[in-house]
Amino acid sequence: MNIKPSIRYSEAFKIQVVRDLESGRFQTVSHASRVYGIKGMTTIKNWVTRYGNPEHFPKQIKIYDMNEINETKVLKKRVKELESALSTAYMKGLLNESYLEIACERMNEDIESFKKKHVMTLSSDLRSKASN
Repeated sequence: MNIKPSIRYSEAFKIQVVRDLESGRFQTVSHASRVYGIKGMTTIKNWVTRYGNPEHFPKQIKIYDMNEINETKVLKKRVKELESALSTAYMKGLLNESYLEIACERMNEDIESFKKKHVMTLSSDLRSKASN
């Protein structure tokens, strides 16, 4: 099991980061996060809530029209479809490689030498499958 180390920051460090943000040293929380090497996306935001002056960090309000919401849904669905297609293609590639290993093993031939001997046949087979 891979256990991640827990990072604890001192109160003084947290307050310093918040003060740097309030003073304008950093334009954004993400910029401060990069400079200080803080990995959590909400870590500094939580510190600002706890130690900072809320007037320095106004809330953001996002307004979407229905077309933007629908477009986002369509794009998320398309990403899922593409991820699924990529996963399927990857699995097919693994299976094809496994079949080739088994076939070469049964023929008592090295995979690399088989590929070198039959590279033209394999590439033309791939082109014909792609055109179908």
